[in-house]
Amino acid sequence: MAGNGRTVRDLRRANRTVVLQRLYFDGPLSRFELGPATGLSSGSVSNVVADLIADGLVEEAGSVDSDGGRPRTLLRVAPTSGHMIGVDVGETRVRVELFDLALTELARTERPLEQQRYEVEVIVDHIRSGIDEVLAAADLAPERLLGVGIGVPGIVERTADRGAVVHGQTIGWDAVPLESLLRDGSPLPESVPYFIDNGARTLGQAEMWFGAGRGAGDALVVLFGSGVGACLVTPEVRHGRAVEWGHLTVRVRGRRCRCGALGCLEAYAGAESLLARWREEGGRVPEDTDEETALTTMLAAAYPADGAAPDPVALAVLEETAEYLGAGLSDLINLFQPERILMGGWAGLQLGSRFLPAVRRHALSYALRHPAERVTIELGRLGPDAVTVGAAILPLADFFDRGGRRPDPDPAVPAPAWRTALRDRVPR
Repeated sequence: MAGNGRTVRDLRRANRTVVLQRLYFDGPLSRFELGPATGLSSGSVSNVVADLIADGLVEEAGSVDSDGGRPRTLLRVAPTSGHMIGVDVGETRVRVELFDLALTELARTERPLEQQRYEVEVIVDHIRSGIDEVLAAADLAPERLLGVGIGVPGIVERTADRGAVVHGQTIGWDAVPLESLLRDGSPLPESVPYFIDNGARTLGQAEMWFGAGRGAGDALVVLFGSGVGACLVTPEVRHGRAVEWGHLTVRVRGRRCRCGALGCLEAYAGAESLLARWREEGGRVPEDTDEETALTTMLAAAYPADGAAPDPVALAVLEETAEYLGAGLSDLINLFQPERILMGGWAGLQLGSRFLPAVRRHALSYALRHPAERVTIELGRLGPDAVTVGAAILPLADFFDRGGRRPDPDPAVPAPAWRTALRDRVPR
């Protein structure tokens, strides 16, 4: 037994974890560089590296000259030593992507959602068939997966008997036991876990690990799609926490939100409400057009590329939406005083740099002066795949937390904790 109640096995796992993480985020590195990077002794580094190489998790990646001595061998995490699937249960489609350990995309598929219909059976079938398709496309055996991460709309509750349960009021999901539904008849063996979380949180995961949030001490990552949501990451909440920001009341007795309440931010600032208000003011978009196409049409009207006069109604609705978003961000600034705010989501990416200056201007004008002076507001950098990348990070983070060892569950033990655990590590 080691100090502080930790066993030798715990210490070995922790040492493996820290070496894997530093090689993953900062590699390739030599054994000599790993010492100060991890805080481990040279002997511990050598033992851990030998162990990881024997397990096929670490491989040599060339060499670098040293000062007057022999060249130092560089090491990196072996990309093919693990695979993850990320799933985005989005507002217009279900997207499924297969990644290797370096988060290089190996295969993808998409299942469109007709008129944003979220029938549980349909979503479950889309996820199952999507998993089958990407595994077949990459010729990968299911048991080689570290896990499947899934980003969903709504609040995710982890239960002992049914795994992850989704409370998605805006999509009509009332305590849907998504994990147990997926596990029932799953194409995956029991050894492959599902990790299910809020889509805004998986977006935040991706941006904090690999995008515009990397290096920030605290940040808010905003998902602007059909609705709006946010993920808060602070030193106290390093793994990120989904914030139901879209259902903050911005107008008493205002427009009815799709959650059923009156005056929610989402009733004014989501793409669905933005397009509805444009139609109410005479905007011409066919009713059977999907939201992404409709928003493209609105943007073309507001910002014509051929030098024609812009549509004043489209511009006015966009400006009003920017003000509501900015006012909503000011609440987040006042409450959490973040270092950065990052805007992602398909609508945020479509509106992009044309829209962001107005959002930023309104946010800073409504916020308290001191927290407003220290925050930066910018677009996320990972594009439309950010949610699937963040979802794939869920099993990757769990894999790192276990020191790069795959789970070996006892089939007699129901609902093992590792299936839904998230022990995150945000890179330095």
